[in-house]
Amino acid sequence: MKLSGAEILCESLLREGVEIIFGYPGGVIMPVYDALLKYPKLKHVLVRHEQGAAHAAEGYARVTGKPGVCLVTSGPGATNLITGIADAMMDSVPIVCISGQVVSHMIGSDAFQEIDVVGITSMITKHNYLITGASEVAASIKEAFHVSGTGRPGPVMIDLTKDAQVEKIDFSYPEKIDLPGYTPTVEGNIRQIKKAVEVINNSHRPLILAGHGVLISKAEKELDELAQKGNLPVAATLLGISAIPQNNPCYVGMLGMHGNLAPNICTNEADVLIALGMRFDDRVTGNLTRYAPQAKIIHVDIDPAELGKNVRPDIPIVGDIKNVLKKMIPLVKHQDRKAWFARFTQFYQIEKQKVIEKEIHPKTGLIRMGEVIHLLSSETKGQAIIVSDVGQNQMFAARYYDYQKPNSYITSGGLGTMGFALPAGMGVKFGQKDREVWVTVGDGGFQMTIQEMATIVQEKLDLKIAVLKNNYLGMVRQWQHLFFDKKYSEVFLKNPDFVKISEGFGVPAERVTKRSEIIPAIKRARRNKGAYLIEFVVEAEANIFPMMPSGAAVDEIRLE
Repeated sequence: MKLSGAEILCESLLREGVEIIFGYPGGVIMPVYDALLKYPKLKHVLVRHEQGAAHAAEGYARVTGKPGVCLVTSGPGATNLITGIADAMMDSVPIVCISGQVVSHMIGSDAFQEIDVVGITSMITKHNYLITGASEVAASIKEAFHVSGTGRPGPVMIDLTKDAQVEKIDFSYPEKIDLPGYTPTVEGNIRQIKKAVEVINNSHRPLILAGHGVLISKAEKELDELAQKGNLPVAATLLGISAIPQNNPCYVGMLGMHGNLAPNICTNEADVLIALGMRFDDRVTGNLTRYAPQAKIIHVDIDPAELGKNVRPDIPIVGDIKNVLKKMIPLVKHQDRKAWFARFTQFYQIEKQKVIEKEIHPKTGLIRMGEVIHLLSSETKGQAIIVSDVGQNQMFAARYYDYQKPNSYITSGGLGTMGFALPAGMGVKFGQKDREVWVTVGDGGFQMTIQEMATIVQEKLDLKIAVLKNNYLGMVRQWQHLFFDKKYSEVFLKNPDFVKISEGFGVPAERVTKRSEIIPAIKRARRNKGAYLIEFVVEAEANIFPMMPSGAAVDEIRLE
């Protein structure tokens, strides 16, 4: 039997194990939506904006390890995906985006809703395709999923003309693909690994920097074994959070601009840095000319382009983190590093006294963001998945939730996309139906994708939403407070009544204004079988510390 290109697309997605598609129909993608009616195993989630489809696909991919899929029409449908595609590229998230395109003979004519999707997305995808015939569909899908999910994961774009969707041909799905130019190195060079272990064994002040690559590789067990066997302190990047339980004795805190005092200062005291699946992002390194001056750098990454891009490693190792660590562990020797760990404890106690205790146990004043996150952590015993937005709320969620399970902190790192959390939370919940999922979001970011509340209701998602409302674009206001002489420019938000809006969507909601109300509200939300929103009215002009000023060295991080 001959199948249309649209039907071949559906058949191909099923063969790649796709179970869910996040999308929004429109003009030239309608043949695919018509074909979807014949394929009930492909669940389609109707988002309310295409950006939401991309972020939902990201959330799904982040917690399943499988490429998330989104489906949109041409023109604005495709361009509305751009932010989510760029976000996925920056954070190494596998998603396959499929857009409709005008019929082949009209390409280049400025037809209605025509846009050069391949041209626009070429710099923010691992690869992209323009498909003009049904015969190209199956092979392109096979390649797209392979490229998206192997090596360093990332987004792939498929632009599918309308005539390719309706053309009928005989269908067969390729069992294998041959991409000679795409052969990621996954094992790691054993001589380089032995060199690295020798340096580690001879070190006195080593520090592991655990990045997102540890989670992507599912190497949490190997990281723990390496740290325990070598008695090595472990710090996490923002996207590396939850790669190691926060009660693990080797865990010493978060790196970066709003990270913990100890790992930031001790970076410049370390004699060896073992960087695992992290990019040496500017938010982690601060001033590169004064970064880790005493340390030999061991950098392990599956993407050779990252080795030496920002920080030149003494021992670069190209490979999958899990495979590399498996070879390292038998060779690493246990050493007594009491004095080195005591250094981290010393700085932690300073930060605890000057910052942490005041944030999570305030005696007076309005509710604090860190206080809310700390109590949420306590109530959920660190077992929930937290999907945080961008800004102050993001850093509080990173710092004050006690993550106990792998892959439990989902956020937009490299691109820093406000509006990420709500749609990403939907994707996370679809990917981990049995896990408790909380979206933590500021009042600014919430309003960027608030329309996805309708999707949450339509899909009956048991998603809890904590809106941390301070009536400001909090992180921008903090920078204006500290570095622009308190001259606030366009950061005040005249907010709507989020409780009424939530109820208007059909989601039960309540407002919390008093400290005594926080825990009861969280308990009510958790008991509710379905979505629930809590609007926490928090201190308006609170700042988050520690903070590493722009251009400063990591050991110049401020506590106030």
